[in-house]
Amino acid sequence: MPREVAIVGAGIVGLACAHHLLAEGWRVRLIERGGVAEGASFGNAGALAFTDVLPLASPGILRKAPAWVLDPLGPLALPPAYLPRIAPWLVRFWRASLPDRHRHATVVQAALMQLAAQAMAAMTQAAGLTGRLRHDGNLELYESEAELIASEPGWAARAREGIAFEHVRGARLAELQPGLSPRLVAGTFTPNWMTVDDPHRFALALHADVTAKGAALTRAEVRDIAPADEGVRLTLADGTALRTEACVLAAGAWSRELARRLGDRVPLDTERGYNTTLPPGAFDLRRQLTFGGHGFVVTPLATGLRVGGAVEFGGLHRPPNFARADAMLRKAAAFLPGLRTEGGRQWMGFRPSLPDSLPVIGLSRASPRVIYAFGHGHLGLTQSAGTGRIVADLLAGREPAVAVEALRAGRFG
Repeated sequence: MPREVAIVGAGIVGLACAHHLLAEGWRVRLIERGGVAEGASFGNAGALAFTDVLPLASPGILRKAPAWVLDPLGPLALPPAYLPRIAPWLVRFWRASLPDRHRHATVVQAALMQLAAQAMAAMTQAAGLTGRLRHDGNLELYESEAELIASEPGWAARAREGIAFEHVRGARLAELQPGLSPRLVAGTFTPNWMTVDDPHRFALALHADVTAKGAALTRAEVRDIAPADEGVRLTLADGTALRTEACVLAAGAWSRELARRLGDRVPLDTERGYNTTLPPGAFDLRRQLTFGGHGFVVTPLATGLRVGGAVEFGGLHRPPNFARADAMLRKAAAFLPGLRTEGGRQWMGFRPSLPDSLPVIGLSRASPRVIYAFGHGHLGLTQSAGTGRIVADLLAGREPAVAVEALRAGRFG
């Protein structure tokens, strides 16, 4: 008889786990509280950011943070009423920004990204999704030479990990993206950065593939996960109890409480991300553009042009503040003269974020039959296939290609 596994969460990470486990003969049941890929997998920027190896918590970040936080529409927002709740997370974030911890996290992230790129190539090939990948690279833009110089330590760290990039100005900058404002004086082009045609369409296509290969979907909210004789018991919101041989917790921002019930107190919080998707043809955008100083990106998708990003800490229950999406759209119009800003659709989603920018992947404290796969922050799509491969290795008793000690739930103490 095939072994049975329940995957809590049918976002892009849960779907990638399903893909890998089906390939190893598991009988897979996805359990999703909402619609398939309707959380952070729905409205993200569509990047396969395999070159993005630097943690957000970095030396010097705290010098910038106060100015950002004081601007309610800036790259990083923290509502004063939420400060008491987020304070322990911020202390851990500060610790993660210390030079030795930052270097360690960078090495771990680079190894995870290398695996993620290999696994994504294999998964998209096996699932017939290669036509949904775009290999246009990314162009990060600067408003001054001083801003470019300030970015150099980060690019040096990427160079040590073998990541290719090119600093550009003048005619080369205009070639990579015509129509930029003269305010933008330089850029850095990373040729190996990729995007998908649309993140939600990509996830739905993967769901269709795993369904065709035997995965089942149950629409329900999981309230509790606990070890049971020779397996795992899941309790649903309506009181129904399901038994399975193994379980993967991949519920994104909703994973913290379930992990707590299993004995793991994970400092997971939510970066609330905003965007506006403009109609196709709003601008002649050649590739994804990153405005690092302002915390947002502009991405060409099959469904339009997406302007989004920034970070707002506020948990799962505060109402959205779409003024943040409006502010990013105004900035994008200033940097891209000729951008048509009418007719856009706004969105807000919850990114599951940990202080050191690394996900939680590994065995739960309660049982080796419960595997964690959550907390990917901005990198869920990017690291989804690599996470699926690690999860399959762990359930098979194999040593994963990436050492999971640095990704364990208990690493924060």
